[in-house]
Amino acid sequence: MASAQQEVITKVPHFKPPVVASFLGPNTNGAMITVNAASQLISLPLTVTDAGKNNYPVDSYHFLYKKKGAIQDEETGKQHVAFTTLADFFKTTPLPQIWIDNLKDTFQPEEELLFFDILVRDTKGRKFFAPDLKIIIRP
Repeated sequence: MASAQQEVITKVPHFKPPVVASFLGPNTNGAMITVNAASQLISLPLTVTDAGKNNYPVDSYHFLYKKKGAIQDEETGKQHVAFTTLADFFKTTPLPQIWIDNLKDTFQPEEELLFFDILVRDTKGRKFFAPDLKIIIRP
């Protein structure tokens, strides 16, 4: 007969994360920026701060770039706007230099930059998610 193993349950104190906002430069979620501004912002670090301007270190995040392109209809020969996505998981900010070099100066209107699943730490080392940051490139 096998002996039953007891499960150990450790109580963790309730943690209410602070209210924070995610920024790329001065831009927050929903910002609409120009093509030139996007080329400048892409090399800036992702930052997370609270109302008291306290910074929270970014542990990791996902970045998605919604890229505008064109496809040609084989039957009609007409071109149509199409979007593709490039995305990856990162543990450093700003984005790696290869991403910055490949994106800088290639932005077009209607494209989007999305930082999501942003994991940050407070001063006690507790991790929590910061709000997503979506930036749209305007015409």
